[in-house]
Amino acid sequence: MAPRREDLGSWLEGTPGSPASDGGSRLGLPAEGPGSQASVLRRLVGLCIDWGVALAVAALLFPDPSSELPGILAADSTATLAVFAVSTILLVATLGSTIGHRVAGLRVVRLADVRTGTQRAALAGPGLVPALVRTVLLCLVIPAVIWDGDGRGMHDVAAGTVIVRR
Repeated sequence: MAPRREDLGSWLEGTPGSPASDGGSRLGLPAEGPGSQASVLRRLVGLCIDWGVALAVAALLFPDPSSELPGILAADSTATLAVFAVSTILLVATLGSTIGHRVAGLRVVRLADVRTGTQRAALAGPGLVPALVRTVLLCLVIPAVIWDGDGRGMHDVAAGTVIVRR
């Protein structure tokens, strides 16, 4: 089922969890607790942790010799994005969460599994294709900051996934 024009929203309509959002109940998620839709703050914390890890790895493996910045800030920017993308694809596809997601208590699940009530293994991720689609769009930034009426970024809508609390 393709999204309808009225289902699409953005940051202009408020953040998920605001009065304009129904907390994921239209998606078949519980309103609170484990399995409920993750808040924007938790998602941002997870993203910042993942980016910091990618920056540290890139600084160790691909330092930018022309940089005047100290330590991990001297990483090559393209290498940092590549490390972030590869780690996100692999971890989300296989485990359902990145390092940042784990720390923030989050998990990426397939929306089809939520709607059908299918229980996947505790450590199973949504699969390679959904992880690849959502990560490529996440790295482009713009799809990740445009949300639908349910508070999911367009990268999650395109991949058929949703981020929930553990």
